[in-house]
Amino acid sequence: MPQPRTLPAQIVADTIIRTVELGVRITDAALDGDTTVLWCDLLVDGPGACPGCGMVGVYRDSVERRVSDVPVVGHPLQLRVRLPRYRCVHDGCAREIFAHDSSRLARPGASTTRRCAAFVLYRLAVDKATVTAVARELGRSWDTVNTIAVAATEQLLLTAGPARLDGVRVIGVDEHKWAHVFGAEGDGFVTVITDLTAVVAGQGPARLLDVVPGRSAAAMTGWLGAREQSFREQVEIVAMDGFGGYKNAATAVLPDAVTVMDPFHVVALAGHKLDLCRQRVQQATLGHRGRAGDPLYRIRRTLRTRLALLSDKQTARLEAVFAGEEHIAVEVTWWAYQQIITAYATDDRRRGKALLAAVIDRLRTGLPAGLAELATLGRTLHRRRDDVLAYFDHRASNGPTEAINGRLEALRRNALGFRNLINYRIRSLLHCGALAL
Repeated sequence: MPQPRTLPAQIVADTIIRTVELGVRITDAALDGDTTVLWCDLLVDGPGACPGCGMVGVYRDSVERRVSDVPVVGHPLQLRVRLPRYRCVHDGCAREIFAHDSSRLARPGASTTRRCAAFVLYRLAVDKATVTAVARELGRSWDTVNTIAVAATEQLLLTAGPARLDGVRVIGVDEHKWAHVFGAEGDGFVTVITDLTAVVAGQGPARLLDVVPGRSAAAMTGWLGAREQSFREQVEIVAMDGFGGYKNAATAVLPDAVTVMDPFHVVALAGHKLDLCRQRVQQATLGHRGRAGDPLYRIRRTLRTRLALLSDKQTARLEAVFAGEEHIAVEVTWWAYQQIITAYATDDRRRGKALLAAVIDRLRTGLPAGLAELATLGRTLHRRRDDVLAYFDHRASNGPTEAINGRLEALRRNALGFRNLINYRIRSLLHCGALAL
């Protein structure tokens, strides 16, 4: 680093604000309320060339261009740049007057500098700020900042192109509620598609690939069909929940890929059947919904607790309730639920697969009467047997996709909701798409 030396104030200001990057030089400064205003001269090498004919023009006058720049010490910054204007002396040119080229400072017609786009993207993608907060920092409107974010993100996606999907071998798919108002596009639902390759390989987190309107087989089929054939051929595993539409889409478009039903959803499905059984027996034995003091209602949370995590008090409470013959259906359903959890928790993959396969076989055949919920669970698991058991061979979980759904929920809450699905998709990709800024 060079030794400090006395410099003109103008050079110090240009260095601190880094206005040289924009091709301007500070000449004066003032405060306008909360906004810092800098007057600048455009750095020019000589008279500008006419954009029509390319001939050098004759100086005519100057105009002031006002653009917002990145904030300084927490306050909005406005640059007022003096632009020379010239008169074209070429008789055959239709252009009479033109301003000096200032594209280094900002795009034509833009009200913000070029580096504002990078600032907006960084604040939204890395700092997880809201558009409202960034607009306040820049001293611009919400629409201006949102337009900058949308355009910049679209440019990132365009620059990345199909290469953004290179190396994607494992994808996850799930539904997500993006809007809670009547008449929203896709009935307020979208299909979220994620890249789980790095997660399965133990090399990194998941990333969002895209957000598609609707929650149907058509939504996923359309997205996969729009991708290049090379991408479809490289996908080896598709992790999903129990929705049959996604299964049908994956089978139709990716016939060589392995479909995996996520363990979380299998356990959640079994837990839901356990709740339904408890509620049915509650009504049959006491004639009303669960109330404080009712035996089954008191153990509703204990029933959902993993067997290995039960305390002695919880175990004694369960044994007391299961001692009654009227609760035998709940006990049998609870035991099946615990066996499914145990199978997934087993360290030995082959043993875990065998345990879960045995549970599915028992639920499919030989169930006594009075276990309607288990029978339904058995039919579902039998129908998706290959998908359920495929987890033990590939360890592809849709949990990271659910995590991204949670981050999108936080994004929607911070934004106080979205009305435009295009804006939502862009903001989601910027938030969770791991785009190279």
